[in-house]
Amino acid sequence: MTYQLRPLETRILAMRHAGLSDAEIGDRVRKSPERVAMIAEWARHPARGSGSPPEARTLSPLERRVLAMRAEGQSHAEIGGRLRRGPGFVRQVEGLAHFRRYRELLG
Repeated sequence: MTYQLRPLETRILAMRHAGLSDAEIGDRVRKSPERVAMIAEWARHPARGSGSPPEARTLSPLERRVLAMRAEGQSHAEIGGRLRRGPGFVRQVEGLAHFRRYRELLG
């Protein structure tokens, strides 16, 4: 699965995977066959991204800090005071951090 691709790149790769020629793809997306080949080549470049979606890569620094402070036994109100946020906000950040971790574990 590819992430961080533009919609046109995704369409071109999907049509190529389906077995269409560059000329057929070019007609459908209004590009020349040479341009289709170039776009497909760029889309497969490692810098374009083919890994996990950005939100599943890692926790944000705030989420990591909140989880660490909760692991130390601090309450939501104590953490909120240190971060100048309310306890409800801290509770929400903690919940989302746990959700991201579990989603990453489940694959």
